[in-house]
Amino acid sequence: MWAYNAVFYQIYPLGFCGAPKENDGETVNRIEKVISWIPHIKQTGADCIFFNPVFDSDRHGYDTRDFRKIDGRLGTNEDFAQVCQAIHDAGLKVVLDGVFNHVGRGFWAFQDVLRRRWESPYKDWFYINFDGNNGYNDGLWYEGWEGHFELVKLNLQNPAVTGHIFDCIRRWVEEFDIDGLRLDVAYSLDENFVRNLRQFTDSLKPEFFLVGEMLHGDYNRLMNDSMLHSVTNYECYKGLYSSFNSANLFEIAHSLNRQFGSEPWCLYRGKHLMSFADNHDVTRVASILQNPKHLPLLYGVLFGMPGIPCLYYGSEWGALGDKAKGDDDLRPCFEEPVENELTQFIAKLARIHKENPALCHGSFRYNVLLTNRQMIFERKTDSQRILVAVNLDEADYIAHFDAQCGLAQELITGKTIDFGGGTLLPAQSVQYWLMER
Repeated sequence: MWAYNAVFYQIYPLGFCGAPKENDGETVNRIEKVISWIPHIKQTGADCIFFNPVFDSDRHGYDTRDFRKIDGRLGTNEDFAQVCQAIHDAGLKVVLDGVFNHVGRGFWAFQDVLRRRWESPYKDWFYINFDGNNGYNDGLWYEGWEGHFELVKLNLQNPAVTGHIFDCIRRWVEEFDIDGLRLDVAYSLDENFVRNLRQFTDSLKPEFFLVGEMLHGDYNRLMNDSMLHSVTNYECYKGLYSSFNSANLFEIAHSLNRQFGSEPWCLYRGKHLMSFADNHDVTRVASILQNPKHLPLLYGVLFGMPGIPCLYYGSEWGALGDKAKGDDDLRPCFEEPVENELTQFIAKLARIHKENPALCHGSFRYNVLLTNRQMIFERKTDSQRILVAVNLDEADYIAHFDAQCGLAQELITGKTIDFGGGTLLPAQSVQYWLMER
């Protein structure tokens, strides 16, 4: 699967393009802005652009009106097809946000139900009680996603609903040549729908990638050979910034070992979860980290640990965004990309990650060395062994551990490391050691 060796770059298009907050009904080609960013996105080391919702919606994209039509605030289907063509011409993949659990109140089939009531052929597309009412005073009750009645829950057990969705996905492949889907609120989806979706997309295009949004619980419920290829690793998202802020690397080490270690009870050994420092739903990592000098170190751990790294637009140069100020603060319009030392460092990490099989597919061992402020963990395949070393402290640290060899190449700097005696971990640093075998 191509995604297991890739780095993703996430864009929230409505914010990225500076679109109006409400759907004003006008069609303006704003999505072409992505084309001018392709050289920068490639410079970060990314192989795939993952778009949050692009289809016609009431407001923020997750309240879909029509899966068959690009949101007019972004442009037309033809405009987006040109963007996807430019992305593919640059050697990158395209993954879209599949919002299938719910739709907006403006969704065409739901509007038909509001108009025709019992006479609507789409009344069974939703969970509706015509004897009730709702906050919009429609004279009927319907199930909304987690109590949000602007988001009308779809009946994914209805073959007509799934048939419509699958027809739309087929159209996305034909029109835009997409390479995969991220399933919004995958944890809420009907499991039979997910199984059927996997069978359908497997037949639709070779190596069509499915990744689901999962927050808690057993990720294997949806990530398995008959359902999703990957899910979002929210456990380690929290563990990353929390470990740095509390100077307690045991937290992230514990999570990684619980997920990927060698013990029989480890949950996801050999699987490829999507790893991230932030995204469109959470405070940006540059705003949440207490010590800005730890930012490159955190990305060093992210690209070194098991998983598929995903960058959120703007965070590669340290952009700020606070969830407490609202979603708009997380989803801004940047006129131009920025390339600074952090951007260059992340690009180097991305290149190293993709060039070394141990970092994409290797086993994980967390306890080469572990203290509150220092950590060395191992990634290993039959042909390659890499150690990732982190020092959070403001002072140098002399690490004593069994390196199991005498020399190594430090992949970030290219220097040769001699493991005779103690090994220096410079203050506030991350290192990747390619070990001699």
